[in-house]
Amino acid sequence: MNYYELQLTLDNFDTWHDIFVAYLAELDYESFVEEAPQLKAYIQEASYDGAALQTLLGQLQEQGAEIQSYDLALLPQQNWNATWEAQFEPVFIGENLRIVAPFHALAPFDGIEITILPKMSFGTGHHQTTHLICQNMLTMDWNAKSVLDMGAGTGVLAILAERLGAAQIVAIEIEAWSAENILENVALNNSQRISAIHGGAEAIPAVQFDIILANINKNVLLEQLPNYSQAIVSGGLLLLSGFFVTDAPDLVAAAAQVGFEWVRTDARENWAVVLLKKI
Repeated sequence: MNYYELQLTLDNFDTWHDIFVAYLAELDYESFVEEAPQLKAYIQEASYDGAALQTLLGQLQEQGAEIQSYDLALLPQQNWNATWEAQFEPVFIGENLRIVAPFHALAPFDGIEITILPKMSFGTGHHQTTHLICQNMLTMDWNAKSVLDMGAGTGVLAILAERLGAAQIVAIEIEAWSAENILENVALNNSQRISAIHGGAEAIPAVQFDIILANINKNVLLEQLPNYSQAIVSGGLLLLSGFFVTDAPDLVAAAAQVGFEWVRTDARENWAVVLLKKI
């Protein structure tokens, strides 16, 4: 599988990089490397739409974004993996969780350690939204809970849920290669209670879960909220991320329409996580 690598050099990087990431994600760009002033974004060759990209860049420039340089290159998969490994650093979330790759050589750790094989899947802990959800998960009760992880990416959230005591986890991922990566990471972490399913909302099993995790973009979340409402027990918790702080009120309002009440909203560098409870 080949990927395109888009490289953008931005003026006012701190102001604009999150905005570019959010909009590129809606065009199916899957992974991002942010090294000011340059943003790199990766998309499958089959998903690349040059006209849509040019329209987006034009719209953002009209809003005030200044792009110093622009480069697009076709990057074979084997080169991508080598590049990603070279840039993949361990992720520490508080004092109790670290996310590492198999090639990291680190000192022993007393907390929870999750090993992620860093292919193209979203969810290595580097992005603010994954960090936010993990941070929230560490404060919640998972003992004997059934869990649904939507848009599971690498499976990192499902693996963390098992480590925290969940009894059964279903991880659903729309991309076939990413669903395969979940299985690789499940094996790496000796997880025993996670099942990976390739699909979207239609693949949600006809059962109800105690906790649902969904780290996806705003539009998909809004579309799938009714599915989550049907798939969760009364009193169950829904943890959402993948959107900006400014989008949180829209998601809270939409969730209220399908039977959820707001518990809290947390933020990290303009990205948000919302915790909701099923009434």
